[in-house]
Amino acid sequence: MSNQLHLQQFKDQLAESISSNVFVKISLGNYQGNEKELKNIYVRKVKIKRTDMLSFTYRYKTRDIIKNLSIDEGINLIGHFTSNDFKVATLFTTEKEVILEHGKKQLVSVREQMLSKVLKPNLSHNKEKKRLIQPVGKPYLVELKLTDSEGNVFKNAQDKYRQINQYIEILNSLIKEFPAGSIKQVVDMGSGKGYLTFALYDYLYQVLAEQVKVTGVEYKEDLVGLCNAIAKQSGFKQLDFVQGTIENYDVSNIDLLIALHACDTATDDAIFKGIKAAAKLIVVAPCCHKQIRREMERNKIKNEMSVLTKYGIFMERQAEMVTDGIRALILEYFGYKTKVFEFISDAHTPKNVLVVGIKPINQESNKIRETKKLEIKQRIAETKAYFGIGYHHLERLLEQEQLV
Repeated sequence: MSNQLHLQQFKDQLAESISSNVFVKISLGNYQGNEKELKNIYVRKVKIKRTDMLSFTYRYKTRDIIKNLSIDEGINLIGHFTSNDFKVATLFTTEKEVILEHGKKQLVSVREQMLSKVLKPNLSHNKEKKRLIQPVGKPYLVELKLTDSEGNVFKNAQDKYRQINQYIEILNSLIKEFPAGSIKQVVDMGSGKGYLTFALYDYLYQVLAEQVKVTGVEYKEDLVGLCNAIAKQSGFKQLDFVQGTIENYDVSNIDLLIALHACDTATDDAIFKGIKAAAKLIVVAPCCHKQIRREMERNKIKNEMSVLTKYGIFMERQAEMVTDGIRALILEYFGYKTKVFEFISDAHTPKNVLVVGIKPINQESNKIRETKKLEIKQRIAETKAYFGIGYHHLERLLEQEQLV
């Protein structure tokens, strides 16, 4: 049989395997073309917007590139590759593999061998990441309009679902720094519609089997009523929502305090509540850093930063960093180990900064603590003076309670 017939035979088997739904994947190797860093190409069938397509993964030395083509375009491209640049191609079906090879003297051969184990095609476009909060069997996700009754995440809720899981992953890693059973009282300041509050309770109580009491604090009374109704329907007996502001909410015992996207000084109110209650873990995602920006704009200190702060956008970013930097220092003053990091969120808030305070299990001696507190207090004063900041809201709250 001539080379051309062997190549056509391989292409026909590929087309037949796809049409009869036994195609699993195809691997193209031994590349002899002109792209120096291209090593292999892997092809599988995917369903995109309810249409069957072939997904090509071009495997380069340092990166992968994915291209999706129609079935006919994909088959023709594979035919071109096997005739020219790739000297080995392996077609995997559910029951066998078909190997095409350019051998010695450029002779093409095709051979088949049966598989010892039946393979199954995977038509998913994206490999589903293992989520800590699985969507199936979660009544609260249905009530919050994130999934249908069978646990399928709605298309317009994909970003929110990923965001919830990302938050839970972060909180889980932080909670694990403490012995099991340490987190008993959790407060979510500014809980909104309760997406994270429900998910956190679900994870702590149902997955980690922690005996926790979780409270969401929310100003809007209609959201409080909605969330309490969903909690009752879900059988979440140790989860409740209360109406009020972060500033006015009074609690004496908190192990974990969360405040996500609390605007401007509301973030300071939340951190203040956490420090006052000696929370083991404080996690805030600040936004709208207006208070410090107003201070900087009013005083307009002349220094090395003036070349940047004269521009509005740079002033805004500088005010954000200074605000959160002082917050981190204040947490350190009260004995917290601090972390500040950026993470990717949903489309509405593309990037967020998390400020985290972790109370160490083993406290330092009083002498070391007092020395560090004096150093931190001096650094805060120097930072305020450098940027022309008359006061920081969190610092003022603590001074009013005579805590600093």
